Amino acid sequence: MLLAGDVGGTKTLLGLFARAPHRPNPIAVATFPTTDYDGLVPMIREFLRQQPGGEPLIEAACFGVAGPVLHDSARLTNVSWTVDGRAVALEFGLSRALLLNDLVAVAHSVAVLHPEELQVLQPGDPNPNGNAALIAAGTGLGESFLFNDGRHLVPAASEGGHGDFAARSPREWEMAEWLTRQHGRAEVEMVVSGLGLDNVYRFVHGDTPCVVLDTSETPDLAVVASTRAKAGSCARCVEVMDLFADAYAAEAGNLALRTVATRGVFIGGGIAPKNLELLTRPRFLEVFRAKAPMTRLIESIPLKVILNPHAGLLGAATVANTI
Repeated sequence: MLLAGDVGGTKTLLGLFARAPHRPNPIAVATFPTTDYDGLVPMIREFLRQQPGGEPLIEAACFGVAGPVLHDSARLTNVSWTVDGRAVALEFGLSRALLLNDLVAVAHSVAVLHPEELQVLQPGDPNPNGNAALIAAGTGLGESFLFNDGRHLVPAASEGGHGDFAARSPREWEMAEWLTRQHGRAEVEMVVSGLGLDNVYRFVHGDTPCVVLDTSETPDLAVVASTRAKAGSCARCVEVMDLFADAYAAEAGNLALRTVATRGVFIGGGIAPKNLELLTRPRFLEVFRAKAPMTRLIESIPLKVILNPHAGLLGAATVANTI
């Protein structure tokens, strides 16, 4: 049995998989609120205890973790957790528990996704011998490069989400200046992520938010903005989502150029599938393609949204399947 995990800032997915030649088969999957636990080990212990017939025998384990991985250890970017692969291996009697950056884990799913698990935004003219790239807005913003070594796509970790936000219009310059005043600098993740949507909401609404914010139950502003924009009930929420979508498209285009991703750019994370109407509008592709003098190149690059909500878990299991 294979054990896989997708450890995020908000929630963690754990799964048991059976080995298979191409794509491991899921046996059991469960979701856990990340901050309800002191660490990954007690969460895994509870998950295994939930299995009928007692704790299964684990052959190999791999976990995608929302943070940089160094020396088999990772400190989550948006949660005060440290995941130690050696401690997990020791606790569960494994020779090794492999840790990957969460976006690298999602990237490992790209080669095994089914066509129905992808929403095509731009078919392009894919080069099977080219590189690919992944960008994913969730709690934070993750990016990964998938370099073609002649036989496989090899994912590489990146902290590109913490790069500088590149404003392209007077309104975006205003937002960048506001972010700098609030946080010391303006980074892409401060706009393109769930946390970023919170920032964009506060920037656009200023001192007159469209919801009550001074309660113990502070609303999820990303959900507020998305819901009210879809309903057309708040013009400022419409602007919030437009600013977010433009920044997402622009950064996806930047990533496509940085990696020469002629095999495709894949959009992952939880926000895109819930807001497909934003990504399927002509505006999103217009901003993605606005990269003169590289317009012809960017138009040839396939652009697809990953619809499988367990892509990170699947990618971790795919790697465990090779151990």
